[in-house]
Amino acid sequence: MTATGVRLDARGVDAGHAGRTVLRGIDLTLKPGTVTVLVGPNGCGKSTLLRTVAGLLPPLAGSVHIDGVPLRSLSRRALSQQLAFLPQAPLVPAGVTVRDLVRHGRYAHRGAFGRHTDADREAVEWALEVSDAAPLSESRLDELSGGERQRAWLATVLAQRAGLVLLDEPTTYLDLRHQFEVLDVVRRLAREYGIACGVVLHDLMHAAAYGDEVVVLADGGVVAAGTPADVLTAETIGRAFGIDVTVVHDPDTGHLACFPRRSEPAASS
Repeated sequence: MTATGVRLDARGVDAGHAGRTVLRGIDLTLKPGTVTVLVGPNGCGKSTLLRTVAGLLPPLAGSVHIDGVPLRSLSRRALSQQLAFLPQAPLVPAGVTVRDLVRHGRYAHRGAFGRHTDADREAVEWALEVSDAAPLSESRLDELSGGERQRAWLATVLAQRAGLVLLDEPTTYLDLRHQFEVLDVVRRLAREYGIACGVVLHDLMHAAAYGDEVVVLADGGVVAAGTPADVLTAETIGRAFGIDVTVVHDPDTGHLACFPRRSEPAASS
């Protein structure tokens, strides 16, 4: 089974909620086969922007298009067939197995009587396999570890067969191994299936290692956007996070790493 990636274009978007504008004039493009990572300090509006381009919050200004079609013109069902969104902390239904949860991801494709078709069953099996959740399929969701549970939610999102996947901090509360496992799945979605992936992350090292493009948000707008090597510089990080850092390249992997600069104490006379 394959998925067809779709493109999202946001132009001049103001994003906010509860009568408060958090971001102004945002331009953002998510392309098929590309992992785009949103980073920035706490409260800068990363999640608000993701929810806005997902259609969960109305843009306060500007426009959002999916494959050239205005987001506002799509019905909820049509949008769910194109775009899948995973929030930070989805509620865990009691007693539900992983397979039952993943089947729910097919809701946007079911017919009038809600019956599962061969296409639904194929999509569920594909989603379980791609997310490495197949061995967990008969387990109850509320009995899984954090990493296992996150793979189950990823499988549910994938079962939508959407060409655009938006993930809000998918590695939160996971240990290092499970963080890598989840991000490996995200990278596989882009590389092997051509899906456009938009991901909010806190860890700049993860952004550098897994992002094809990085968008740095701060002070109500975009500070920088481009490849990790172009964007994750000492200057940009200092401007966005208010911290003095040294940025280096890992000689083995080519990935970026940054370290805080510490002032040396004055030498005593």
